[in-house]
Amino acid sequence: MSALLKLSCCDTRVNELVIFITGGLILVIPFLLIITSYARIVSSILKVPSAGGIRKAFSTCGSHLSVVSLFYGTIIGLYLCPSADNSTVKEMVMAMMYTVVTPMLNPFIYSLRNRDMKGALRRALKKYMAGQNQTAITEFLLQGLPIESEQKNLFYALFLIMYVTTILGNLLIIFLIRLDSQLHMPMYLFLSNLSFSDLCFSSVTMPKLLQNMQSQVPSIPYAGCLTQMYFFLLFGDLESFLLVVMAYDRYVAICFPLHYTTIMSPKLCLTLVALSWGLTTLDAMLHTLLMARLYFCADIVIPHFFCDMSALLKLSCSDTRVNELAIFIMGGLILVIPFLLIIMSYARIVLSILKVPSARGIRKAFSTCGSHLAVVSLFYGTVIGLYLCPSADNSTVKEMVMAMMYAMVTPMLNPFIYSLRNRDMKGALGKVTLKKDYLKTLN
Repeated sequence: MSALLKLSCCDTRVNELVIFITGGLILVIPFLLIITSYARIVSSILKVPSAGGIRKAFSTCGSHLSVVSLFYGTIIGLYLCPSADNSTVKEMVMAMMYTVVTPMLNPFIYSLRNRDMKGALRRALKKYMAGQNQTAITEFLLQGLPIESEQKNLFYALFLIMYVTTILGNLLIIFLIRLDSQLHMPMYLFLSNLSFSDLCFSSVTMPKLLQNMQSQVPSIPYAGCLTQMYFFLLFGDLESFLLVVMAYDRYVAICFPLHYTTIMSPKLCLTLVALSWGLTTLDAMLHTLLMARLYFCADIVIPHFFCDMSALLKLSCSDTRVNELAIFIMGGLILVIPFLLIIMSYARIVLSILKVPSARGIRKAFSTCGSHLAVVSLFYGTVIGLYLCPSADNSTVKEMVMAMMYAMVTPMLNPFIYSLRNRDMKGALGKVTLKKDYLKTLN
């Protein structure tokens, strides 16, 4: 600033006056307050009877006094008189002192002269070295399902059929919605996203489970375990959000049928889908990063058939309270609040349906919600109790059964629920079948 004032060909007296006044407020007055404080400190210290007490009292102020001397010793004289006849070299040296030297020396002054800081540094180094010894893990072992060896082939065939059924059923729904122009509506846009989510959700765990059932060493790399956990959370949370969006769609369709196309505009539908994907991505990333910071000791056997978050927390020898707090808070946001929103939507739907005079109208209104209600019951009936209390004393078998329900059974059943209970989907399937038969007759 003082160098710029010297270059100016205007009257700089106003600038110099402002510098003088504000310099007094910002620099001199704080400096005087510091001097006053230390004058009171010295007078109190001198009243201490023992020499050891005096040394201890002075030592607590030594670091601060050193920094104050470095900072104020250079800056006051330079900026309170910007037009003084200071040589350029002198100004540069003084500026270097408080802009480069002082910030560099402050950490050393506070760490080398402060016993608490030195103790904290030693503890941090010990913790880091201990962590280096603990994080030498490169893989985990998945315990898998508690199945007798003679029954493994039977269950392998069963799980393989379930997985293939899940893939084919959800792909069928996606292709039917894509091919039939009558299904290009908000409800079926959400349904196609739900089917894609179910397809991916099942693919996160099932292929690894099937591979490990045929393997002698059911291992998974450390990075692969975190990746599996990330995608499991991503698609699990996405299903929760999509079920809320679909409940809102049914609420608008039944309670505001005349305004349905206006309210559920393409822009709103795409925004709701994009928001669901974005929020679930952030939640899955948060839990994965929190898990990645933990240390794991000698026990690397995960008592589950996939890298379940609660099972990994039990294996960690670090403090997992932050992770459990994040699970509780985010579980409320991702699972409980959407579930309550669904209940509120259906409460409004029921109130609107009961106002319909005809029994046929009531049946028709309820039939449009039946499929969605069945899926909501399947999904939320198992997942809320398991993940909101990660440290609860749940048996391993119970956790595996609940995880099997929402990770394998629900994605497999969703296509049947939506296709068998939905007249539009059955109609689209019939049209595709008839078209295929017609093409065969032409050939």
